Amino acid sequence: MTLVADFVLQRLREWGVHRVYGYPGDGINALLGAFDRAQGEPEFIQARHEEMAAFMACAHAKFTGEVGCCVATSGPGAVHLLNGLYDAKLDHQPVVAVVGQQKRLSLGAHYQQEIALQQLFADVSEFCQTVSHPAQVRHVVDRAFKTALTTRGVATVIIPSDVQEEEAQPSPPKEHGSVFSSVGWSRPLLLPDEAELRRAAGVLNAGRKVAMIIGQGAAHAEDEVVEAAELLGAGVAKALLGREVLPDDLPFVTGPIGLLGSKASDDMIRGCDTLFMIGSSFPYSEWLPDEGQAHGVEIDIDGRMIGIRYPMDAHLVGDAKETLRALLPLLRRKEDRGWRKKIEKDVAEWNTICRKRADQHFGKTINPEAVAAELSPRLPDDVILTADSGSGTNWWARHLKLRRGMQASLSGTLATMGPGTPYAIAARFAHPDRPVIAFIGDGAFQMNGMNEMITVKRYLDRLSGPAPLVFCVFNNQDLNQVTWEQRAMAGDPRFPGSQAIPDIPYARYAELIGLKGVYCDKPRKIGKAWDEALSSDRPVVLEFKVDPEIAPIPPHIMETQAKKAAKAAVRDPEGVGIAAKGVRQKITEAVAHVPGRSS
Repeated sequence: MTLVADFVLQRLREWGVHRVYGYPGDGINALLGAFDRAQGEPEFIQARHEEMAAFMACAHAKFTGEVGCCVATSGPGAVHLLNGLYDAKLDHQPVVAVVGQQKRLSLGAHYQQEIALQQLFADVSEFCQTVSHPAQVRHVVDRAFKTALTTRGVATVIIPSDVQEEEAQPSPPKEHGSVFSSVGWSRPLLLPDEAELRRAAGVLNAGRKVAMIIGQGAAHAEDEVVEAAELLGAGVAKALLGREVLPDDLPFVTGPIGLLGSKASDDMIRGCDTLFMIGSSFPYSEWLPDEGQAHGVEIDIDGRMIGIRYPMDAHLVGDAKETLRALLPLLRRKEDRGWRKKIEKDVAEWNTICRKRADQHFGKTINPEAVAAELSPRLPDDVILTADSGSGTNWWARHLKLRRGMQASLSGTLATMGPGTPYAIAARFAHPDRPVIAFIGDGAFQMNGMNEMITVKRYLDRLSGPAPLVFCVFNNQDLNQVTWEQRAMAGDPRFPGSQAIPDIPYARYAELIGLKGVYCDKPRKIGKAWDEALSSDRPVVLEFKVDPEIAPIPPHIMETQAKKAAKAAVRDPEGVGIAAKGVRQKITEAVAHVPGRSS
């Protein structure tokens, strides 16, 4: 007899799922038995925590373009999934979550671990349905996948434990109310109205100083984006989720934009008269042109999101690649290349600034910028890069120069701590022959990354190999990004009661559980440490003891931020910190380059 649980996994297989991330519990006992009988198709990957399983499912979607899948038990297991699922929701990744529930006869009785799961998952899910009859399974699972793919979002299937144990009904009885669904989905070709294309071309052709911003929606449109930039004489800034769309060795690519961005991107945006956004919902108005400064054109596949970040003159709702193909013949090459030359000059100057900053070390302590700068020329071909949320994300964004074929992602919109490590693990499962490198702050590593090293240990034979898998940990004993935000936003000095974290020997911990550990606390040995880690045939925890007082200074500092940061320096109870590391001077220099907005 085939159980509902077995049929669920069969349907997942038919949808192309080969790997499901999760954690066991009695609310999914029948599913666990079905995974055993499935003999690896699909395979159950045991994370240390359901949140990590959801992050892994999101990462699978990001690095493969497929639907990611996770599973959790009822009650607390279901609750644990939420943060990882919100990461998928906010970054528009297709993920299907299969969740257990208490038996139907106990529902409404305030039973142990009884939670109103449809209410719990209502906001995070584009589709959420409880299976109350075996004949529902087929169409509920099918609709979950179709919805996740169509909306690029989360779909949740809730299955009570007694339903999992019933006899499956792969084909419902042909009677009123029965539904007969099929496996299958195809990506639509979505193009904007021709009149809107002509309107967009008119705006872009009239602009003299065009700035482009691209996001993950521009993926697979690299050639078209480059051609548009060449015709328009434009520079191209990249939102963090669009890092991999264009390689950084193109001279007109200005790099990241925003708080973690480059001065070249900032200068381009502040000087442009036309803004062209492609596949990005970059939300930060302080890093976009002033209202009325620039005309705007935007391409986005989601009509709900178009024209809500900056007032646009043309709204092109469509797939980025196909829309650009239709738009390019309407664009005229700009003969005056002065704007492009200025952008390329600014990019070269910014790269020089980054190198100089990375070369500065204070008191023989490692500058965290140097960790990224030393890795950049060593990046293996075809590498996958992940990052956590923290001050290390600044160096990941600014100093790592991606080449063609590399992939990179992080929690872009939710900006949660925690995904850097599970992202890297899922990337390695999906691409066992590709190098994977994660940048993780010590706060995030203590939060959950250290536990996931046990997952690496469990699957060591699968995750080892000639392609390196490196977890780079920035040890500064500080929740550093928040420390700097306290200084710049509130004018407060570092509060050790909330910011200080224990000094843990991360590399030694790795060695203790059978991984490779590499420790570096000397600036002159950074490159050697990277060489050792990248040559390892087993997963590595690479620990750098870094200076917590290297400020992640934004491309321009608002007047209020500068004053509050200076106030925090004066009030520093330790009498050192930002004042001792020359940050006051850096703030002054940065402010001096912001005429009209700062002082």
